Amino acid sequence: MQHLTLEQKYEQFEEFFMIKHVVPVNMRLLEPSFTLPNAEELGEHMPFEFQIANELSEIDSKALRPLLSLGEHASQLAEYLNHQSKKIDLMMSLILQQHADQANSHQSIQFGGGGLVVESTKPWDLGANVEVKLFLREEAAAIFCFAEVIACKQVEDTYHISLIFSRIRDKDQDLLVRASLHLQAANLRKRKTQNMNQNENN
Repeated sequence: MQHLTLEQKYEQFEEFFMIKHVVPVNMRLLEPSFTLPNAEELGEHMPFEFQIANELSEIDSKALRPLLSLGEHASQLAEYLNHQSKKIDLMMSLILQQHADQANSHQSIQFGGGGLVVESTKPWDLGANVEVKLFLREEAAAIFCFAEVIACKQVEDTYHISLIFSRIRDKDQDLLVRASLHLQAANLRKRKTQNMNQNENN
């Protein structure tokens, strides 16, 4: 990605579906001398609490895998374990968010598999590297990655900062894609219900 022009990066950024949704985001501007890690080294740069959350997720996945071969008899047990896993995910998501640096807290305007747009009270330099922590409440998940500033637009008294993911794990990017589509489907269902209620009242 480092060989692409800013315009090419923005085109790549817009290829992904983006949904307008508020997500808590923790962002830390990195020094120009910072060298981005390879994708394989990303885990080594994760804060300790993110590493623990990742290990718990992998343990859950490994624990459920053997049940798939047991057929229907294991479905209730698998469902129970999934609920327990969801509880752990919710707790870990809460812990991770509480450990976030409040001084670097922002909110997304929209997000997707390719990046996100956040609101800021000050402009950010194009090309700047940023450490990003996203907290997806609906998915009970937290994501650690690196991103690059590719646009900074002033909107009234604030700035809308567009960031493209430059270093992110494949499974975290897949999670963001799924989360954006889930939210879109939920919004469509909500809109359909509202329209039906309005028609009934009329």
